[in-house]
Amino acid sequence: MSSLRVKVTIRCNWCGEKFVLRGRRDRGRIDTGFKMCVCSNMDDFAIEEKA
Repeated sequence: MSSLRVKVTIRCNWCGEKFVLRGRRDRGRIDTGFKMCVCSNMDDFAIEEKA
């Protein structure tokens, strides 16, 4: 069975930069491969799943 693809908006809480990515839902988590913002923030993000 293939995992469900979803659109995700990630906003950095440090600088406000916004990223719109596609990811795969797997066991209740969404994996987009996103690692770090351009301002070097690696942890503090607001993540919203789009329908």
